[in-house]
Amino acid sequence: MTAKGGSMAGHLVLEDGTVFEGSVFGAPGTSDGEVVFNTGMVGYPETLTDPSYRGEILTLTYPLIGNYGVPSFTDAKERFESDDIHVRGLIVSDYIAATDHWEAASSLGNWLADEDVVGLTGVDTRALTMRLRSEGTMLGRIVMGKSAGRSHARDVIDPNSTHLVGEVTSKEVKVHKGTGPHIILVDCGSKRSILTALLERGCKVTTVPCEHPFSEMDADGFMVSNGPGDPTKCDPTIDELRKVMKRKDTVPVSGICLGTQIMALAAGGRTYKLPFGHRSQNQPCHLIGTDSYVITSQNHGFAVHKDLPRGWQVWYRNLNDGSVEGIRHRTKPFSSVQFHPEARPGPTDSSGFFDSFLEVVRDG
Repeated sequence: MTAKGGSMAGHLVLEDGTVFEGSVFGAPGTSDGEVVFNTGMVGYPETLTDPSYRGEILTLTYPLIGNYGVPSFTDAKERFESDDIHVRGLIVSDYIAATDHWEAASSLGNWLADEDVVGLTGVDTRALTMRLRSEGTMLGRIVMGKSAGRSHARDVIDPNSTHLVGEVTSKEVKVHKGTGPHIILVDCGSKRSILTALLERGCKVTTVPCEHPFSEMDADGFMVSNGPGDPTKCDPTIDELRKVMKRKDTVPVSGICLGTQIMALAAGGRTYKLPFGHRSQNQPCHLIGTDSYVITSQNHGFAVHKDLPRGWQVWYRNLNDGSVEGIRHRTKPFSSVQFHPEARPGPTDSSGFFDSFLEVVRDG
């Protein structure tokens, strides 16, 4: 039995008891998770397959979702950031079942049903988003039925209390051929487009699981990927990166999103949970010490504390809330950004980050 078009009643119940009514589409059922919101207008195939959303019930604030359908995974693999949908549930204001796009091979509802992911349409996403912005991110549960709203979500397990990265990291070492510099990509839940960005620049890339002993590997550079959850749960990865940064033969190290938080922790810094996170395609960031600004795509619920260890400095800062968006070492080739320079989906203002990193790698 599938509910592909919103014919069954359903509710989103927040941990504070607030209830939002709607209709189920996608796969019928109950789903628990951390309720977050993304303000992007486009890119739901890329967003839903982003491993950084593991454990989360995602609210899309743009009112019309589904109108351009979902492309074929076989014919348009680059549209998907991984092989699976990672959100535990999807909340929208108005799901459009009738697709109208030359590339559409399926509707959003059918895709969710095939992946056993529950969706909820007809929800007042504006009111929900305002609640999350004022009260902070909360745990929640999607439940079916007209009387389901009387249940509560207080017994939902916080996904950030678990090691989510362990659920999405690769299972084995894989080598991707190239004629350029050899880059070790530490997969903490890496988006496919990060690997693509390196391969398009001619790199030989070796992807390794997050707990692989990569500090012992020979490479021209290391990059730690994005990923879900609390960075302090990534102790083995933090320890390995610390060893890399202490090597006598200094090797350039970089990171994206969660990779920035892991780099900060490996250096002796601190991280903290943001009130409601940054999940959008329009976050303005300032390159410290310059007149340069970039509009960035972001997806993270944790951030690096501004008080960095000795020898480190803030590289980028968010112009909305002042949070740290990038860090770098003052003398060593270690730098990382909190935003997504691969920008899938989103603006490509910061794509030069990959070129800058590889320039450092080539200069030795």
